[in-house]
Amino acid sequence: MYDRPRFLPAGDRAIVVEFGNEINPEINRRVRNLYLALQRSGIGGIGEMIPTYRSLLIYYDPMQLPLNQLIDYIQEVEADMERLKLPHPKIYVIPVIYGGEYGPDLEDVARYNQLTPGEVIQIHTATDYLIYMLGFAPGFPYLGGMSLRIATPRLKTPRTHIPAGSVGIADKQTGIYPIDSPGGWRIIGRTPVKLYDPYREPPVLLSAGNYVRFVSITAEDYHKIKAAVEQNTYTLQELPVELGG
Repeated sequence: MYDRPRFLPAGDRAIVVEFGNEINPEINRRVRNLYLALQRSGIGGIGEMIPTYRSLLIYYDPMQLPLNQLIDYIQEVEADMERLKLPHPKIYVIPVIYGGEYGPDLEDVARYNQLTPGEVIQIHTATDYLIYMLGFAPGFPYLGGMSLRIATPRLKTPRTHIPAGSVGIADKQTGIYPIDSPGGWRIIGRTPVKLYDPYREPPVLLSAGNYVRFVSITAEDYHKIKAAVEQNTYTLQELPVELGG
């Protein structure tokens, strides 16, 4: 982590504020805090902002806010961020049916790591995963904290169709496909919860800075929850981090 953030111009209407050069929870916390602090500031001239693992991309209008003024303002906000009352993180509880037609790569992941499928599920559900950022597809969460005991390389040949809700592993990462798409992650299960729905407000279910906890469910549970999701009667369980351990 850098002692002070780096400011990297990205064309004539954007700047990258970089806090470090590694995947690190503290670096990511500083990125999210700056994002929230600038959102609250209401300063004119700041447009869309895109948080990533270790930096924040800020679009701005140079006619309203010259670059040097923007940097001065960011430095003021960044220096005072620790005193801000920012939202406390929560845990999203994501039900997942593992294996079978829903997780065709579960047995391969187990075989690669010399585990049983049940042990893979136990390890995968034993961690609360920090949502570092969203990207790749609308609402796709990049999750940190997966055990190296179940780390598995991506598929050599990606699939052309991965169903929405599929839960996958790629090397040291795990994530959830929010929409139908191609993909090369090893699919170990599927959730009936919709991570992205263009007719919902907000359309994206999860948000960076919070956590995901996977829980294993039966086929009967899966179909009940799926029916409730389709009828808009399903409420995602959320827990405070204190209760999650």
